[in-house]
Amino acid sequence: MPFISHTSSRLLLLAATLPLTIALLPAGAATPRQKPRAPASVKTDNAIIALPLNPVVPAGQRLCATTTASGLGSTTLRPGSGAKPAASDVVLVNYIGYLAATGVVFDQGMRSPLPVNAVIPGFSQGLQTMARGGVTRFCIPAALGYGAQASGPIPANSDLVFQVELLDFKTAAEVESMDPAAAKDAPPKP
Repeated sequence: MPFISHTSSRLLLLAATLPLTIALLPAGAATPRQKPRAPASVKTDNAIIALPLNPVVPAGQRLCATTTASGLGSTTLRPGSGAKPAASDVVLVNYIGYLAATGVVFDQGMRSPLPVNAVIPGFSQGLQTMARGGVTRFCIPAALGYGAQASGPIPANSDLVFQVELLDFKTAAEVESMDPAAAKDAPPKP
């Protein structure tokens, strides 16, 4: 994840403790220990897939409907409900990040725990406007992203777009209390 500065084991615990959606296999589908069967109408294709595999997001999905005074653009794709995370919270998100100019995807994550105050400024500002269950597209100008500095596959002075689904969030204290090692080392309460 090129847009986060650090990740701790406590954040990974957040992802592990939140409920998972379990998909039921359709009748006749392979179980994890069985080899999947190809449908009779599918032909084997031995062509080599070119790497890196970088999908391109269409131009219409690189635009935002509104812009804040700071320059952050946004479009609500599905409204959430309830409280919104604070800068000191840790969020659990599904996201995809792509370049505004070309639509080339540079990063994506599923059930990713991220500290709101440890991501690029535009992403942090956007997260604080979302409620649980919401999906929003953020158009982040270079000044609220990496500015004149390149970062991995992101060229210098790049405007970025993220589609973000806010699954859940926890306060820093809630995350800390989830870490059994930290709780063991903490002084006893009177």
